[in-house]
Amino acid sequence: MEWRNWNFGAFVCLVLALGFAGHTTDAAAVMSIDLGCEWMKVAVVSPGVPMEIALNKESKRKTASMIAFRDGVRIFGEDAQSIGVRFPQNSYGYFLDLLGKSINNPVVDLYRKRFPYYKIEEDPKRNTIVFRIGEEVFSVEELVAQLLQKAKEFAEDTAEQKITECVIVTPGYFGQAERAALISAASLANLKVLQLMNDYTAVALNYGVFRKNQMNDTAQYYVFYDMGAYKTSAAVVSFQMVKDKATRETNPVISVLGVGYDRTLGGLEMQLRLRDYLAKEFNKMKKTKTDVFTNPRALAKLFKEAGRVKNILSANADHFAQIENLLDDQDFKLQVTREQLESLCSDLYDRVPAVIERALTASGLAMDVVSQVILFGGATRTPKVQEILKKTVNQDLGKNLNSDEAAAMGAVYRAADLATGFRVQKFVTKDAVILPIQVVFEREGDSGSMKQVKRTLFGPMNPYPQKKVITFNKHTSDFTFDINYSELDHLAKEEIPFLGSLNLSRVTLSKVSEILKEHLVDSAESKGIKAHFSMDDSGIFGLTNAELVYEKTVTETEEEDDESTLSKLGSTISKLFSSDKGEKEEEKQETEDESTTETPQEDAKPENVTKEATPVNETTTEEGSQAQNKTEKPKIVTVKQPIPSDVTHMFIQPLQDDLYEESKKKIEALDQMDRDRTRRETALNALESFVIEAGQRMEQEEYSSCALPEEIEQIQKSCAETSDWLYEDGIDADAKTYENKLKELKKLTNDVYGRHWEHNERPEALKALEKMLEGSQKFLKNAKNLTKEVDAEKDVFTAVEIETLEKTIQETKQWRDEEIKEQKVLKKNEPVRLTVKAISEKMALLDREVKYLVNKLKIWKPKLKEKKTKSNETDKKDEEAAEEAKEEQVVKEEVKDKEKEDGPQIEEPQLPGEDSEKSDKHAEL
Repeated sequence: MEWRNWNFGAFVCLVLALGFAGHTTDAAAVMSIDLGCEWMKVAVVSPGVPMEIALNKESKRKTASMIAFRDGVRIFGEDAQSIGVRFPQNSYGYFLDLLGKSINNPVVDLYRKRFPYYKIEEDPKRNTIVFRIGEEVFSVEELVAQLLQKAKEFAEDTAEQKITECVIVTPGYFGQAERAALISAASLANLKVLQLMNDYTAVALNYGVFRKNQMNDTAQYYVFYDMGAYKTSAAVVSFQMVKDKATRETNPVISVLGVGYDRTLGGLEMQLRLRDYLAKEFNKMKKTKTDVFTNPRALAKLFKEAGRVKNILSANADHFAQIENLLDDQDFKLQVTREQLESLCSDLYDRVPAVIERALTASGLAMDVVSQVILFGGATRTPKVQEILKKTVNQDLGKNLNSDEAAAMGAVYRAADLATGFRVQKFVTKDAVILPIQVVFEREGDSGSMKQVKRTLFGPMNPYPQKKVITFNKHTSDFTFDINYSELDHLAKEEIPFLGSLNLSRVTLSKVSEILKEHLVDSAESKGIKAHFSMDDSGIFGLTNAELVYEKTVTETEEEDDESTLSKLGSTISKLFSSDKGEKEEEKQETEDESTTETPQEDAKPENVTKEATPVNETTTEEGSQAQNKTEKPKIVTVKQPIPSDVTHMFIQPLQDDLYEESKKKIEALDQMDRDRTRRETALNALESFVIEAGQRMEQEEYSSCALPEEIEQIQKSCAETSDWLYEDGIDADAKTYENKLKELKKLTNDVYGRHWEHNERPEALKALEKMLEGSQKFLKNAKNLTKEVDAEKDVFTAVEIETLEKTIQETKQWRDEEIKEQKVLKKNEPVRLTVKAISEKMALLDREVKYLVNKLKIWKPKLKEKKTKSNETDKKDEEAAEEAKEEQVVKEEVKDKEKEDGPQIEEPQLPGEDSEKSDKHAEL
């Protein structure tokens, strides 16, 4: 990654967060998406690059969560906002909370009231809503998927690689229907969701990562208060260092203890009230007979201006709202004071403290144990909100978080933790259940009548991820049970209707009687039918499996016959990782009636668990010809037999099967249209630019001198014809036509541009050649002193090698001088004789000769001196000659290997005994 992509703040973030733990070479980049109702922020982390916010096409750190459709073109972000002012019915935003909602949900009614110009219809197949745009309709999942696709594009541009995995930040109050719909939308965007992370949990993680040194084994409590565009929430969070019993490591643990929220309290509601106030004031002016509320474009203009004025009033006492040509060519201007805005929103401000009070009540903590209230979310910048909060908590407010980016940065840290290839400092996060879940079923009572039984699986503020088990002891045939929301007293009364269906799913267990009849035989004793449930770290609830659990008594010999190898392995694992105490506790929890029990998060349950019973009488058996005494000990084996189950969702069905494929094809078609449009625009721009540039160049001396008169005439003629065609018949041409036109023009200009390039680049190439020749000559001068003829002890090079290099240098000089002379007599518009390519080839030839000698010098070692006598001097001549030939062959092989490793260079040879610094001198190409 180039240094231009680094910034100090992000580097510090990486140092603190990743702790120099590093990454593996096969790691892939991952991303996080803080998909707010008004803005979305994207963060990314990739190998070797710190966690950072991904910039959009305009190099901004956040993008409006808007999408518009106009004339077959799809537009995102601020451009979509601009489209929304002129064509409000074609630009869509603030629709995130519509995920998983039926047509009759109060959230949909509120949305229609806020934005009356949208055409919202019912989807009869799923009982949810769709937006109609002309002949086309889009579900909320499809709109969200397209925003996620755009976020993915920003992240990939920043990371410079493909990204397939992400963590998505969601509102904590999202229920099962919303979370399932968001997962479907991510799948449509070709993204694998590692986790759906609640916004306050992501912010708390971001806050804790930089304050690990301040954490200890005593819990510290903070409140994270968020007021965004759409909603307000508060979460009581504890930070504590906790020792893991299994690994014996001490890690920071972030636990959500209490949550309060208000789904409709936020900056959007304030902006809408100011919009309606401005509209009423305009109507009072009676500049036109048309009611401004009946005109979508005027209402959209007022909405935009209300947002601008609201933001300015956060720092100013008053400001003018003004819109040119608001309606029927009438301008609008009105002074608005902060007091007026606060008066319009007085009942909203009364709801600000209630959110934090609900969070404290849910946590069971008092305000005096809270270290600080940390603010995030754009609407918390409102002076009135801060004033109310400060009065409520009676302490200074924490404003040291980047309220726009904290959630995205916390989520991308979590993404790095979950993804393959990154190692990060461990931060354990435990979220809390806001919407409790229960099991409802029927069983026969003492009088024989059926009665309804309710068992809570996940109560309010229960931590998750977590697994639970419920045991049915009295069912002997197929039966059903329901999964519902329960215990909603901790929520505001107006919130419950927004949840939609309180019935989540219906589970049907089949083949119960057949399985009982087959397995509960002889000494088998039923322990009930167990249904296993889980709530994963995304807050998504599900039935894991259902099974009949029973015990049977077998002898050791029978056990060997009956148990499979896998079952025996399961028993062994069970003995290693469990104890009798744990078994007794489980038995104690599972009473005669149906009850709920919690199971460990680790999923290491063996198929069979064997317990030793009281010994019985010994018997003697004979095997083959050898008889031996053997004590047979009866064993009690726990067996688990799966029971078929079918789950039917009672809330809005997520996109799946044929409906999912239809949505996938629809989005792929839009993507292809975007690619085609981009290709056409690129081809058109390239053709227009080339036509203008070619025409201008033919009028410039440096180019015209390289062209023949007929070439100039032909180029200018073709450019003029193409220019006329572009603005007449070619205005609606496709990309392929533009590309072909450009190819034809390039054929005409290639020779001229080629000559110009050669004449322009030749001087630099000749300078490089001259530098190489000077270096080669200097090397040759020193190399001549390293031959046997000059110094017998420094016989590095042979006479042939020196002669070869000298000849190559002379031939190169002669070639250069002759070619320069011949080129000078040629005109610029004639075919080039001395090309840059030819110069490069000569340089490569010379470099190869010099490199051979340089590498030979590097591996040369002086011979050891030996005492010689006259008597054996003659006898050793033949032996020395053979040894020299052998050594020369080895040197050549080593030189060849060295040439493969080294790049082009020319070095001055070092005489034996000279300083090492001199040996480092070289002339580089």
